[in-house]
Amino acid sequence: MDVTWSDPTRQQACAEWLASLRDRHGLSPEALSPASADASFRRYLQVPATASPTGRYLVMDSPPQLENNAAFAHVAGLMAQAGLNVPRILDWHQPQGFLLLTDLGPDTLMSELAAEPEADHRARWQQCLDVLLPWQSQSLAQALPPYDRALLMRELQLFPDWYVGQHLGVTLTDAERQQWQTWFERIVTHNLQAPLVPVHRDFMPRNLMLPLDPAQPVLGVLDFQDAVWGPITYDVASLMRDAFISWDEEQVIDVTVRHWERLRPTGLIDGNGWSQDFGAFYEAVEWMGLQRHLKVAGIFARLTLRDGKPKYLADAPRFIHYIRSTAVRYRELTPLLRALDRLHGTVQEDSWVMGRG
Repeated sequence: MDVTWSDPTRQQACAEWLASLRDRHGLSPEALSPASADASFRRYLQVPATASPTGRYLVMDSPPQLENNAAFAHVAGLMAQAGLNVPRILDWHQPQGFLLLTDLGPDTLMSELAAEPEADHRARWQQCLDVLLPWQSQSLAQALPPYDRALLMRELQLFPDWYVGQHLGVTLTDAERQQWQTWFERIVTHNLQAPLVPVHRDFMPRNLMLPLDPAQPVLGVLDFQDAVWGPITYDVASLMRDAFISWDEEQVIDVTVRHWERLRPTGLIDGNGWSQDFGAFYEAVEWMGLQRHLKVAGIFARLTLRDGKPKYLADAPRFIHYIRSTAVRYRELTPLLRALDRLHGTVQEDSWVMGRG
């Protein structure tokens, strides 16, 4: 497939840059082709390369006026120092936002999980935790931006602004908007009680790559540029409440408890007693997931309505289900659950499971 360009000047700049790297990296720039795109304004191209074990390198086409390429480079360095398998930056055309990256391979973890029965997933989940624990064990408070109250609240605002207002076409009254803000404050307060660690912020199977060498079972990690210093519960909630595939509760609890067991000896969850109480840890993961689900529902609506990427909104019902599944467990979230039902014109039964809250 040919690479399409909306800006001929950018196309020419990329061609000249790759030509200058031809001999150094064994490139064939004339065979440049599409590789993948994501929810951001960046995309990935592939270029044949004799110097690469996979026969190709990737070009990250990431306009600097739209994407923070310095953050990508910074976090890639931090993850590499932590022993994680991330793409190496071979060259960087900073003015135009072109990065030549090593290739971690063609297959995502998602491709395997979606094709195999859940009973066969245990070894892969173990590999995910083998990535997550070393990352969370790094002391990077000064190296990453804080996932603080202001940012968490700003993310939650995407739900009423884009999912409710733009997608559902519902105009909230002042009283209704204030009620949602009250619930958001409660969610954020709950989540900020968690110990703080490095957070990938989109730690999910589509961003984890199967190892090229089965004898070296280290998953590759992608899409890490938005990493922050935040709640230890976030990445495991992201992993087990995925945007594009769901697992039953038994599987979710099994993986979460295994991560908890690995965290206990590290001292990372000693401060609030979670190392002795899995139930408290799991409750915190659920509340952290609630923040992510509300945020992502808003993001998916924005991607469709503002950015012209309708495939994302098709998965929004999955997140509404996640929100309901959490809200039904905790008495203090019952009003939020009822409000959600009114927005969708559904009626929820009054029976529900008593939660720890």
